[in-house]
Amino acid sequence: MTDSRDVADSSDVADSRDAADSRDMTGPSSPRATRVADTAIALLVERGMRGLTHRAVDEAASLPPGSTSNLARTRAALLELTLERLTMLEAAVYVRELSEPPADPRGLADMVARIVYAQLGEGRERTLARYELALEATRRPELRVIYDRIGGRLRETAAGLLAAVGAADPVRQGARLVAFTDGLLFDAVAGAGGKYTVEELRAALHELLSGMLGERLEEDGGRRGP
Repeated sequence: MTDSRDVADSSDVADSRDAADSRDMTGPSSPRATRVADTAIALLVERGMRGLTHRAVDEAASLPPGSTSNLARTRAALLELTLERLTMLEAAVYVRELSEPPADPRGLADMVARIVYAQLGEGRERTLARYELALEATRRPELRVIYDRIGGRLRETAAGLLAAVGAADPVRQGARLVAFTDGLLFDAVAGAGGKYTVEELRAALHELLSGMLGERLEEDGGRRGP
């Protein structure tokens, strides 16, 4: 009889439909799924993509052998479950900040700076795991679909925020804002940028939005033309 862990480790060729169908009926938000996904995130940070296997998750989460396979039979399913959980955790930061949407460009710069700072501080491990999954998505079409859908929602949110503060082309400028912040994050966690203070992030966002909106963001919160 084939061991369930061997099945999981040999299933890299499964497509996205197999991945979705193989999920346990308890769903991706069940306590067991949350435990598996959180453990997978930690393993991505500690060991990288090659260290994330069904067996490794079972061992790290102190679960009976085969537990992760029963929940997400294929590797594709495990990666999708992990990305969905990661997205949920990161979304909590946005929800917290968006409870009071900014009313002007300076407020927007301050808010985005706080979000980036949180992702580099309390969310640093999540940020590292997301980059691991982003690179893997370049090789896995089924993961790329999910990653692009998440990225699309983020750009839509950025466009809405920019439109609210008077951006002339919020869709295009929202995409640039997301790209800029992603660059800051990557530079800090995987590049040579080192650590940023929230003040440095705020200054960078002020500079970006001043040029983007054709206005200078004053220290006192006012706005002035160039």
